[in-house]
Order: sequence, then C-alpha cells, then structure tokens
Amino acid sequence: MGAGHLISLDATPYYHCVSRCVRRAFLCGRDERTGRCFEHRRQWIEDRLLELAGVFALDICAYAVMSNHYHVVLHINAAQAEAWTLREVVDRWHQLCKGSPLSQRYAHNETLNAAELARLEEVATEWRARLMDISWFMRMLNESIAKQANQEDGCTGRFWEGRFKSQALLDERALAACMAYVDLNPVRAKMADTPETSDHTSIQRRIAAARDGKQPQEFFPFAGNPREPMPIGLPFRLQDYLELVDWSGRCLREDKRGAIDEQLPPILERLQIDPRYWLYLNRNFESRFKSLVGAAHLVRSACEQLGKRWSHGIRDCERYLSPPITS
Repeated sequence: MGAGHLISLDATPYYHCVSRCVRRAFLCGRDERTGRCFEHRRQWIEDRLLELAGVFALDICAYAVMSNHYHVVLHINAAQAEAWTLREVVDRWHQLCKGSPLSQRYAHNETLNAAELARLEEVATEWRARLMDISWFMRMLNESIAKQANQEDGCTGRFWEGRFKSQALLDERALAACMAYVDLNPVRAKMADTPETSDHTSIQRRIAAARDGKQPQEFFPFAGNPREPMPIGLPFRLQDYLELVDWSGRCLREDKRGAIDEQLPPILERLQIDPRYWLYLNRNFESRFKSLVGAAHLVRSACEQLGKRWSHGIRDCERYLSPPITS
C-alpha cells in the first residue's frame, strides 16, 4: 500500500517520513571508492526542507539528514490551509509551480470576470489540498534535490528509492518516541557524540534557540503538557523533551541495555513508558513499526477507518506503546 493511502487526517495529523538514496553515489558523506565528498548535499536538503515548510501548511516537528537518507516528522496544519485567502493559495502555489495563465493574470492584479474567478477558485481548491499533502511536499523536496545532484554528477536517472516510507503517529507516546528516534539518528550512527553537536538536525537548532530562551520560528513549537484550552503545538514541555533526548543520547552512547540507575526524565512517567522500553524504541522505532504507530487500541481503530485488516507491528505497539492497565 502506498504512503498516500496511510495518510488520514481523521487518524492523526503527525507523520514520520523517510527517503533513501538509490544510487551508489551518496546523498552526502564521502564516497570511499572515488574519494569525492558529498557532504554539502546535507545542507541542500536542510535548506529545501525548511523552505518548503514555509510554503506548505505542514509544520516540521523533527528532522535529521543522514549520509544516504533523511527523516522528517511533519504535522499537517489543516486549519492554516483552510484559513488562506485565494491570494495566499495562488502566491504559495506559484512558489512551487508556474500555475496557469489565469492564476498568473490574477497574481499580476489583472481584473478577472466572474466566470474566470470561479474557475480560478476551483483550481485553487485543488492547490489548497496539495499544499497540505505530505506526498506533494516529499515530491517537491525529492525532485529538486535529485535534479541538483544529477546536474552535479553529470548523469540522469533515479536518485531516490521509489516512494518515501511513512508512519502515522497516532498518540503522544508514538510522537515523542519517533521525534527522539529521529533527533538521535547521528548519535546512534556515531556521527556525533551529543544532540547539540548533531549537524543537520532539528534538535541542534532547538537546543541553540533554547539557550537564548527561544524556540525556532521555522519549527512546530512545543506548547506544554495537554490542557484546556490547548495552544497549537507539540503536547510536551520543551525542557522535558530536551532532557529526555539528552538522557536517551547518553544511554545510547554508553550502550545501556539492562539496568538504568541514573535519574529518569520525568516525561517518561507522564507518558507511562518503561525506561527500558524507551531505549528499545530509540534503537528500533523504524524497523519494528510499519505504517501505524501508537497504543494498540488506536492502531486497531485506525485500521478500521482506513479499511486495513491488520497492521504490522501491532504486538510491539501493545508491548511498548500501550499504557499499563491500572485497576
């Protein structure tokens, strides 16, 4: 089943997407065979990712650009897309594509008659939907990077493996575990010692901004623990999340698999996740879960909604992401 079939706003607005290179030529890093360095391409992806997030109604929660693949956790901001005027939709679409002769005339402030305006409204409805569509976002990102890389390599052909992979993150446990998994990619791969020295990651930018008591404008903000009324943003406190990632990074680096005697981050208690399970998730989030991730009852409910008979990894959802039943 293609990624598009598993993106359902009724199930969740949060998705983890991964794209991998197909060619032997690296996305980034150094090719040992030829000695060529492709490290600068990581910056291409980071720049384009942030640029596109400013055009689409999609918020970046976390990302990490690795040597032959990248991860991004996205939030679909349907309310933002619905609030855009016709002018905003056209202007945003024109940042991605040429649009139509009609939209170009409109953009240049030419007067359109009622029939032309109605036709443009119709087209803009489709553009509005595309501007909150993860498949379109990934396509725009991957096509532009492939074009740049092919030009630089003086070749043609596929640069990316088929479609991107996506996981729907159905609850805050899955969201926190996935974001930390993404943010800790360079530490896990031994490319960096700490989250703050992990280049081309969201966590590095978040930590740098937090030192000045700020949150980066280009990311979906941390809004604090769930409450009524809940502001727009991630349902965690920034400080709690940064502590969690720091603690997890140290455990990964010291290869702690058994007993963990250090003081535990309080957020684990709030999320009701056993610390040993948390560290397992930090190592295996991508491999153990496929398209739907969260508490088992939410996975079953999403399967019903999407017309899927079962979801790969539901036993792991039951074990690692379902809160203990309290009597």
